[in-house]
Amino acid sequence: MAHGHKSDEKVVYVGDSRVVKKTQEQRLIPRDYSAYPGKSEAFIPNFLLKEWMVGVVVLVGMLVLVMSDPAPLGYPADPKNTQFIPMPDWYFLFMYQLLKYPYTSGNYVVFGAVIVPGLLFGGLMLAPFLDTGKERRFYRRPIAASLMLLSLVACSYLTYTSWAHYQVELKEKNIVPEHIKREEELHANKGAAAGGGASKDTKKAPAIVAADDPGAEIYKKATCLACHQAGLKGMPSSGVPALLGVGDKHSKDEILGIIKNGRGNMGKQYQANLDKGLTDADIDKLADWLSRQKAQ
Repeated sequence: MAHGHKSDEKVVYVGDSRVVKKTQEQRLIPRDYSAYPGKSEAFIPNFLLKEWMVGVVVLVGMLVLVMSDPAPLGYPADPKNTQFIPMPDWYFLFMYQLLKYPYTSGNYVVFGAVIVPGLLFGGLMLAPFLDTGKERRFYRRPIAASLMLLSLVACSYLTYTSWAHYQVELKEKNIVPEHIKREEELHANKGAAAGGGASKDTKKAPAIVAADDPGAEIYKKATCLACHQAGLKGMPSSGVPALLGVGDKHSKDEILGIIKNGRGNMGKQYQANLDKGLTDADIDKLADWLSRQKAQ
């Protein structure tokens, strides 16, 4: 082997003692980490095999849940349904609740929708670079452990608050969630099909009484039409009852009271109808016509 630095000096390679030649069997044997108990292990296959097994167990668990409890489905989207309460999936509930607060919505919506989530998820991405300590026990890492506990508490609180507020809204407005209502209808239809068709007690929807009455024309101009629809059919899927046969349930005076004072999810409609150009006499005729809508 050459020993000088001349450019024309001949170099002869005789081998390198630093390289240890291994047989095929030696290459398959992982390095011995017994000198570092509990500190290190071979990534392949020891560590990778354990991670893969944990991943398989989690995946199987998710598949079992998906097959045992299918995703709930509501009715097709209806932009005219003002009673619908939107709810995101459970893993976004904390963000949904956060955006309800005044300091993260309205004029500050960019702060709540972009800056706060950016800081949270950006912190998770930068955590390995910011926290470079070798200590793995969480109580020996007070800053990282405190931030993680604070995040978990905040997410849990916001998620619980959002769900509790949703339940209160459903109770106050007397609304049955669409996916529950639709599931009940599917079970009812299956029961009817299994019983040989529709029940004999099922009554045909009553027809409109006095369709050429002046009250019918007033109905087309009133605020009732927006929710109860043409033909008095209502929107049962949205919790708006039909007015066909309403005369069997309420008298003229009771219908006038409902128009003036509201009922259930329906607010007061008296002033709104006056604002649309109807008169007291028109509203009286409307209530009289509705009270005559009885099953024949």
